[in-house]
Amino acid sequence: MADRYNKLCPVGRAMNVIGDDWTIMILRDLFNNETCKFQELMDSLEGPSPTTISNRLKWLEEQGIIEKNLYSNHPPRAAYTLTGKGKSLGPIVLEMKKWGENNP
Repeated sequence: MADRYNKLCPVGRAMNVIGDDWTIMILRDLFNNETCKFQELMDSLEGPSPTTISNRLKWLEEQGIIEKNLYSNHPPRAAYTLTGKGKSLGPIVLEMKKWGENNP
C-alpha cells in the first residue's frame, strides 16, 4: 500500500499504517481476542472481501503490527496476533471505542 499521507507528519505516518478501510476493525478483533484466524476475521467483519482482509493482514505484518503463525500446512492456515508494536496501538483503539460509545 502506498503512503497516502505526509511521512514528515507523525499523524500522517500513523495514518499510513492504520488508516485504511478495515484495518482498525482487524485491530479491534485482535485486541478483543488476542489471536484471530482468517475465517474468524471474515465472520466478524461482515463486509470486506477475502482479498481486502488478506491485503490488510499482509500490510500489518509488513509493518510489524501483527505476526502470522501457521497452525496447518495442508492447507496453509494461519492465526494472527499483535506484536509489541501492535499492542502499543491499544490506547488509540480504546479511545476510539470510548468515543463511539459516547457519540452514537
